[in-house]
Amino acid sequence: MRRSMLPLLIVLGVGTWSSPAALAAQAADVPAKQEVKPAGKLRPHAIGFGFFATLGTNWQLEGVEVGYVRRLPRGLAAISLSGRIGTFINESVMIGGTQGIAFGATIAGRTRMKSIAQFGEEERGTAIGLDMTLEVTGYASSNSPLSRTRWMAISVLPAISLGTGDAAHFGIVIGPTAFLGDGKPVVRGMLSFRAEAPLARRERRP
Repeated sequence: MRRSMLPLLIVLGVGTWSSPAALAAQAADVPAKQEVKPAGKLRPHAIGFGFFATLGTNWQLEGVEVGYVRRLPRGLAAISLSGRIGTFINESVMIGGTQGIAFGATIAGRTRMKSIAQFGEEERGTAIGLDMTLEVTGYASSNSPLSRTRWMAISVLPAISLGTGDAAHFGIVIGPTAFLGDGKPVVRGMLSFRAEAPLARRERRP
């Protein structure tokens, strides 16, 4: 009985003395966990474009806009500087109600979107939500049917928006616009369909 237990004790003793080295070797063989790479940085530069129109009767302004958008990591979602070009359209006339041309320069700020729904996967889905744009525009016109040729407009535009993160952004904005000029301020509605596409980030070469 003693002879049969002796080899077992020797094996146990060797295993006990060699376990730290064995564990260290095993730990060295096991590959370390790969760190989760943080999400890509926000692409801060984007180009925005769209169609806009004032709402109402008689002479209204319709046109297109294009500009530069700077996306922000905190605070407002984005600020933008854009240019507009449009023409005056007489909504009371069915045919031949176009006259003059107008140019505008706009500075705007957009709040962050409050998501109300999402399409697709939870992490990579596309959100739909509400946001608000505040903008100030200076206009100059030629051959205008209106009494003024230069004026300023202040707009508060709620929007239904589509887009997530630094992906493309789409929005339908509609809200009041106050036109300020020589006389009494005139308030009109404004409707705009807008899109915003991020510019590719240039990679740094070593």
